Amino acid sequence: MTEHTVVHLLRHGEVHNPEGVLYGRLPGYRLSELGRAMAQRVADHLADVDIAHVGASPLERAQETAQPIAEAHSLEVGVDGRLIEADNVFEGLTFGVGDGALTRPQHWKHLRNPFRPSWGEPYKAQAIRVLGAMAAARDAARGHEALLVSHQLPIWTTRTHVEGRRLWHDPRNRECSLASLTSFTYRDDDIVAVTYTEPARDLLPASVKQQKSGA
Repeated sequence: MTEHTVVHLLRHGEVHNPEGVLYGRLPGYRLSELGRAMAQRVADHLADVDIAHVGASPLERAQETAQPIAEAHSLEVGVDGRLIEADNVFEGLTFGVGDGALTRPQHWKHLRNPFRPSWGEPYKAQAIRVLGAMAAARDAARGHEALLVSHQLPIWTTRTHVEGRRLWHDPRNRECSLASLTSFTYRDDDIVAVTYTEPARDLLPASVKQQKSGA
């Protein structure tokens, strides 16, 4: 018999980051009050869904986003290091053309190859590790649904890999908003569909909503 399983990749909610740094894998970056509201919104959205497994990146913001969903389904949050944020040499720095790391000549060498990319973990490596975590979640939730909390770049890279698109891209064009769900439907062991939803769209910061609407 054919078995269908859904694995949702959830991007964490908004993070408290008043300094505006690229926090990457740094510890101590937790959800803001708005981020916690986003996590609860997703939990409410999935309340009637047959979630049988919940896992998350080891970073605090991912664990905190997963918690209300796990509680709603009487599950524990599993930790999977394969869901962690992409490694990045600019971690801990502000990143901008006029006021950040890009103004410093010692960093320019890291920008030589945007296709790999040269400033961090290769795109293909991100997709491979996340697909491994997804396969484990699929096996844990066979015939049901699983929820994994990760980060924007690994989620977007995995989606583009599955859809057979090029992995290098303009970050401004990623379809992976805060607290969004990128959902993969498996028929037995094969991915047969990818969908995208934004349960917390109305909670997104105004600047994000304007960008998405073209304003």
